[in-house]
Amino acid sequence: MTDFFEHLLHEFELPLKNPVLIFSLILLIILLSPILLRKLNIPGIIGLIISGVIIGPHGLNILAKNSAVTLFSTIGLLYIMFIAGLELDMNEFKTNKNKSLVFGLFTFIIPLAIGFPVCHYLLQYNFNTSLLTASMFATHTLVAYPIVSKLGVSKNQAVAITVGGTILTDTAVLIILAVIIGKSKGSLNNEFWIRLGISLTIFSAIMFFVIPKIAKWFFRKLESEKHSHYIFVLAVVFFAAFLAEAAGVEAIIGAFVAGLALNKLIPHSSALMNRIEFIGNSLFIPFFLISVGMLVDVSVLLKGPMAWIVAGTLSAVALFSKWIAALFTQFVFKYSNAQRQLIFGLSSAHAAATLAVILVGFEAGVLDENILNGTIILILITCITASFATEKAAKKIISETEENTTELIKTTNIHNEHILLPIANIENIERLLEFSVFIKDKKSVNPISILTIVSNNEEAEINILKARNKLETFVKQASASETKVNIITTIDHNAASGIKRISREIMADIIIREWPKRTGLIDKLIGERADSLLSNTDKTTFICYLEKPLVLHKKIVVVAPPLAEHEKGFEHWITKVAKLAQELSVPILLYCNELTEKYTYKTVENLKLSITINIKKFNDWEDFLILSRNINNDDLFILVSARKGSASYITALENLPFKLEKHFSTNSRLIIYPEQFSQNHIIERFEDINADPLNKGIETIQKISRGIGGMFKKDSSN
Repeated sequence: MTDFFEHLLHEFELPLKNPVLIFSLILLIILLSPILLRKLNIPGIIGLIISGVIIGPHGLNILAKNSAVTLFSTIGLLYIMFIAGLELDMNEFKTNKNKSLVFGLFTFIIPLAIGFPVCHYLLQYNFNTSLLTASMFATHTLVAYPIVSKLGVSKNQAVAITVGGTILTDTAVLIILAVIIGKSKGSLNNEFWIRLGISLTIFSAIMFFVIPKIAKWFFRKLESEKHSHYIFVLAVVFFAAFLAEAAGVEAIIGAFVAGLALNKLIPHSSALMNRIEFIGNSLFIPFFLISVGMLVDVSVLLKGPMAWIVAGTLSAVALFSKWIAALFTQFVFKYSNAQRQLIFGLSSAHAAATLAVILVGFEAGVLDENILNGTIILILITCITASFATEKAAKKIISETEENTTELIKTTNIHNEHILLPIANIENIERLLEFSVFIKDKKSVNPISILTIVSNNEEAEINILKARNKLETFVKQASASETKVNIITTIDHNAASGIKRISREIMADIIIREWPKRTGLIDKLIGERADSLLSNTDKTTFICYLEKPLVLHKKIVVVAPPLAEHEKGFEHWITKVAKLAQELSVPILLYCNELTEKYTYKTVENLKLSITINIKKFNDWEDFLILSRNINNDDLFILVSARKGSASYITALENLPFKLEKHFSTNSRLIIYPEQFSQNHIIERFEDINADPLNKGIETIQKISRGIGGMFKKDSSN
């Protein structure tokens, strides 16, 4: 018994050495600190940092900075940078790359310009020490990024330019560090610059040309192996971090570049993205924040007035210079006060890059102990300040956004959106379900309803059970991306009537159908498969043929008919196509006439859609196939069609589905039938006009003339 207690006491000797006990303690802190501090309206990040201070070697010495803690904290830091690159809206980033450059210059030059005179003249340090310390002020670590990610404002333009500026300024500072250390060692020569330039060029070529091609091949070949996707992504992140270090820059640059390289292949609403964020935010990132706290030694403040002076001066300069940089950025780009505060919050935290600069400078003898200790206190102060500022600004931006979109929600009832996904072939459901998840409004309380219709015969009950069992797998697939899915199995004499009945019962807004198989002569004459559903429902309907996984497409090409802007569902389908483009980080190319172009730009502006859209004039609907010259195999081709009798219906639309299937067989393609005004609304607008008999007569004559023309062409060819 005595041996048992001795063994137990030995296990609890400080600092803890048992890896199981260490891991248990860390998990307990990750679990409890955010919960306890949330009641005090304090960001959970601060709780993790303070917990690190308490349990660290400079606190109660419960946990030492051992190899396991170092490993997990390194993974957490790389994870933050990787997610920042992954969540970056690439269309927004490309549009605002000049803004990122301007902010990067502000947040680099201003801290350097303020910090150098303070260190050189006020604190009386020499040139090299003053320059290196001032460059430390220019760095920042995205410690507060999990806050904007969690609150859903990571797509805001202010976040995009801050993340872009982070990479620019950190890269510049780390190059300054390499130059100063090289100068102190006497190795700063032409060979140093040539080696750095070549290594960075090779690194960039591998990350932006080789890795995306490998990733595309991997995701295409192992589309169903979902767990392998996550392992592959992790391998890319750490390989990129290693390559960055080999190229002469910090590993965090490599992790961020890995996020950029995989950005288009991992949509924000995908199950893979959900797994990446879930594991990172649950384990690795909190581990990093605790390790940041473990660096802080509060006792340095007891080492005399110089420690207080240096720590206070460094912290004040760091925060003030970043605030000035954010203020300049606000003035130049006319941002709101909330956006300025968000930029300041994200860019004011000093941790990883700052520590790298100071530790390397200290070990090389360029910096003294006072600056090292002052920087440790600076890390604690800036991380706490950044967390408060970021959370407050993010919540303010959310409230402003909600106020601006209140009218849109009232008119479109978007938060009650309900998508119906009728399935005829179980093999095609995976990509259609992924498409549904991508375009779904995330704030809608309604699930995606998957519908299977069983023929009304003696085996109907058995077939219903079989269908439900097969669909359960896809409920799990959707739940991996935190999307609710509801399975509906029903009995009906034919698919069209079943879809029509269920869409009314659940009040569906969108119907997503798979591309029908080629119809026979009887089907063409009766029009059962193609026209029955469309003529009996006025909902927005997508008919989809997805040749390849959605993430492998490089562009969305949309063709809209004249008067498309007069359809009730015009704004609806534009919003959905924009959301798909944003998920896939691809541009939109729209072919339409001048009037539709005008309304499209106006709609994009009014709805504040964050997309890259180019519009080209197109009016020659009789020579529709001329578009094939500008469409590549990796483009997603969308035809905006119309139901008969609607404002934008033209007879040329009738045969276009067959032309798409024949001439664009290697492309993924969609046909959108926008929501129509109700019949009563049409009657109110045009109560004195009834053109149905005339339209039908004209259509019949045109069909007969085309048929006779086709017969003569065949005879002449014979």
